[in-house]
Amino acid sequence: MVSMEALRQTVQRDEEKILAQLRELVEVESPSEDKAAVDRAGALVTHWVHQMGGRVITHAQQQFGDVLEVRFGPDEGPRTLLLGHLDTVWPMGTLAVMPWREEDGKIFGPGVLDMKVGVAMALTGISAAQEHGANAAVTLLLNSDEEVGSPISRPITEKLALASTVVYVLEPAQGLAYKTARKGVGHFDVHIQGVAAHAGVDFEKGHSAVLEMAKLIQKVSSWTEVSRGLTVNAGVISGGTRSNVIAADCRAEVDVRVVAMADAAEIEANFRALQTTDPHCKLTVTGGINRPPMERGPGTVALFEKAKGLATKLGFMLEEASTGGGSDGNFTAALGVPTLDGMGAVGAGAHAAHEHIVRACLVERTTMLAGMLAKV
Repeated sequence: MVSMEALRQTVQRDEEKILAQLRELVEVESPSEDKAAVDRAGALVTHWVHQMGGRVITHAQQQFGDVLEVRFGPDEGPRTLLLGHLDTVWPMGTLAVMPWREEDGKIFGPGVLDMKVGVAMALTGISAAQEHGANAAVTLLLNSDEEVGSPISRPITEKLALASTVVYVLEPAQGLAYKTARKGVGHFDVHIQGVAAHAGVDFEKGHSAVLEMAKLIQKVSSWTEVSRGLTVNAGVISGGTRSNVIAADCRAEVDVRVVAMADAAEIEANFRALQTTDPHCKLTVTGGINRPPMERGPGTVALFEKAKGLATKLGFMLEEASTGGGSDGNFTAALGVPTLDGMGAVGAGAHAAHEHIVRACLVERTTMLAGMLAKV
């Protein structure tokens, strides 16, 4: 059986290759909404995969970039699913003001942490495991729409997860920790149609959508229970036309985060039961929980304990953490497939101008992935 030290030496040897691939991928900008851009990133990764002897199944899409299903090892037998994504939140042209650079042991660039480094780490981790004799059946799924909620890739993710024994998610670490739980994420659109009227001449004939929305926002915000990890945030509100017009229209976008599936069901029922106090105002609620919570189940705990043991062999203590953000791992965990998240790089600033990875942790984290794939 291969040792963790042998895997570390192999990954250390290939560190410059990881960084070269990472830089090339970062400099192929790939915002979620730009299909051609995401497909250019996909073509680059496909080239690397073919050089490694892997196979690529392209799930062609029209609105978003193509989803890549990358397969290594035999097609028969139990498979390990690695989850990643090629899209970023950064618009085209960001490189001009936020270029690739290395400074004080940190590497900066749009999408470098979330999560192009995870793609480079996955390819090196698979290669290292194979080099040391592991012939594991691995599927690397690279989605093109993760940053916008995975509307087209979710069915593909779920299908491949059900055909796998475990799922490893290459999203960034939580500090130095792997993630064993994530909150579920919901988005609700609340729309109220009132009756317009002149605020000075016909005030009593108007029925204000803005006033009704103010009341509803108070109500939905009261559902927040921080002690339960349940939060409801009306983050975007728009309505009315002029101050001297009773508002006939008002909309609100509400973000919801939940820890447990039971909380998700409760919140959805609460939104569906909302009513206005003014019968002349019409209420419409759309949306729902689009990412189920990733609960800390026994399968995930077993994977973390395995990883913790491998970390000990490398000489450090691995911690676990939960986070309020969602990932594609939420979908696989909700299906009951053991899922371990946060197995990508260490860094900070995802979705922010200071987005970066910590170079000193790159070899260690990639070695951990290789060890899990090689079943050390």
